[in-house]
Amino acid sequence: MSNVDLNAIATEISAGLLEIGAVKLQPNDPFTWASGIKSPIYTDNRQTIGYPKVRSIIAQGLATLIKNKFPDVEVIGGVATAGIPHAALVADILDLPMIYVRAQPKDHGAKKQLEGYDVTDKKVVLIDDLISTGGSVLGAAKAVTAEGGNMLGVAAIFTYELPKADENFAAQGLEYFAVTNYSNLINTAANEDYVSHDDVEMLTNWRNELAK
Repeated sequence: MSNVDLNAIATEISAGLLEIGAVKLQPNDPFTWASGIKSPIYTDNRQTIGYPKVRSIIAQGLATLIKNKFPDVEVIGGVATAGIPHAALVADILDLPMIYVRAQPKDHGAKKQLEGYDVTDKKVVLIDDLISTGGSVLGAAKAVTAEGGNMLGVAAIFTYELPKADENFAAQGLEYFAVTNYSNLINTAANEDYVSHDDVEMLTNWRNELAK
C-alpha cells in the first residue's frame, strides 16, 4: 500500500471526524483542557462508534495501516476503553485474535490486566483512539510485554504530532502510526469550510507552540 493511498485514507477519516463532531475546531473560542491548556481543538473519538459509516472507514483504515506497517502482526489489542471497539472491528477484518488491556490489573479474581488471548511469544499491535504524549498506550504496551507478548507497535485514529510522543515511544523502542493527524485534519477542515484558510495559520501556530 502506497503513501498516496494512506494519505487519501487520512483525508477521508479527517472529513468523517469533522462531520460527526468527534473533532471540533474553535480557533476564536478555545476550549479549556483538563490540564488548563487553552486549545482551539477538542477531540472525542469515542463518538465514532455511534456512526456506522465513519467507524467502518476508520476500521478499514486501521487495518490497511497495520497491514502496511506491521505485516507480521499476530494479535490485535485494544487499549481500554476507547481503543477496544476499534480493535474488535480491525481484528475481525484481519481475522486475527484480539485482546484488550485494562489501565490497571483487576483487584480481584485472577487480577488480570490483559483479556482475550494468550500473547506469549505473539506479535502484538495495540490500537488506541488518540495519541497526545503516548502515556496510556505505552503503559498498556508494557503490560503486553510483561505477559510475554512481542510488541510490534501502536496504531491510532489520530495524533497531535507532538515531539513528546515521538520521544516517549523512542524511549520504549516502539513505533506508532495514526490513520490521520493534526496537520491533515486542519487542512481538511479548511478545504471543507469548517474553518477559514486564515484560521489555519493560527491553528498551526498553536500546535507548534504546544510542541516546544
